[in-house]
Amino acid sequence: MSMAVAGLAAGVALGFAGYFGGFGAFVVVAVLGAIGFLLGRFADGDLEAGDFFRSRGDRDRDRDRDRGDWRR
Repeated sequence: MSMAVAGLAAGVALGFAGYFGGFGAFVVVAVLGAIGFLLGRFADGDLEAGDFFRSRGDRDRDRDRDRGDWRR
């Protein structure tokens, strides 16, 4: 599924939640959608638990090391 289709599905779900359930339902759907997105990225291996606890400089250095870029 392309990102455009996934975004469309998320927008439709949020629209229905907001229309039928009000603002509270909209917020609940948005928060649960964000949590589901993060868990999906974690399951795909695109995100690691340590990414939440390291500074940006550490992540960049780790990325460069994994890529084989030792210029820094």
